[in-house]
Amino acid sequence: MSKVKYKFNTKSLTYEKLEITFKQRFFKFISYIATGTVFAALTIVIAFTYVDSPKEKIQKREIDNLRLQYDLLQRKMGQVSSILQQMQERDDNIYRVVFEAEPIPDNVRKAGFGGVDRYQELMQYENSDLIVETTQKLDQLTKQLYIQSKSFDQIMNMAKNKAKLLTCIPAIQPVSNKDLKYPPSGYGYRTDPIYKTSEFHPGIDFIANTGTKIFATGDGIVEVADDVMQGYGNHVVINHGFGYETLYGHMSIIKVSVGQKVKRGELIGLVGSTGRSTGPHVHYEVIRNGEKVNPINYFFNDLNPAEYQRLTEQASRASQSFD
Repeated sequence: MSKVKYKFNTKSLTYEKLEITFKQRFFKFISYIATGTVFAALTIVIAFTYVDSPKEKIQKREIDNLRLQYDLLQRKMGQVSSILQQMQERDDNIYRVVFEAEPIPDNVRKAGFGGVDRYQELMQYENSDLIVETTQKLDQLTKQLYIQSKSFDQIMNMAKNKAKLLTCIPAIQPVSNKDLKYPPSGYGYRTDPIYKTSEFHPGIDFIANTGTKIFATGDGIVEVADDVMQGYGNHVVINHGFGYETLYGHMSIIKVSVGQKVKRGELIGLVGSTGRSTGPHVHYEVIRNGEKVNPINYFFNDLNPAEYQRLTEQASRASQSFD
């Protein structure tokens, strides 16, 4: 039962019963509802802002765990990258040196993947930068591992062909030491015998009597045997494979023909003074991958250390070449 309310009338000095209209009752009810609604809304906003729901707590734990797993993944990728780098260094500086193969260029090993379109489908997530960065690193590692795997395949093939490689690499002098009349004129800048100017001499001149035997310095196939290149006179070029060629110039007589297979130490011609020459000798060149290199580095089968040192000193002296 609702309480009866009274109002004091100051004029009549009496209490009068307070009558509440329906309209007053309605607005009072509405005010209660509005106040409760505002209070409830504030309570909900505060709760959602500062208090996690059980579901949010679970999601936050999952996010923290994912971040931990991401950090672990980054560390593992860093370890894999470090190990791969060590493998690449050994490959370039040890394995390929042993088998005399060119190292793989950095721009091949570390070439990236073209365009951002490759990762376009990953851009729609909240943590897109994180996802794209990780995917790029993984793709880079995958490509480098593939290149390294192919490199090891090449190394395996070279290892299988090592015996053949050793017989083909130029490894002896084209003229025996006992047949030499004077110290050789070496690779590098020498005085031109005709013009008396300093010119680059791309080989070694072995001075011997006309008719002295000239030998192939490694197994191979005769590629040239003629006097077409007038400067070299009668000359022979042998293709040894594996990127190696040797040239023997100024012969008096050629003893082999084009296409003929020769073995290291096999007679290929006789010393002479044909072509642009000032005396009997054989001009000898070693060409590796199209570049003329110092032949002095390829006499390891013929000489002991002391003889090699002596020959190096003699060939390096500033002297006059014979062609």
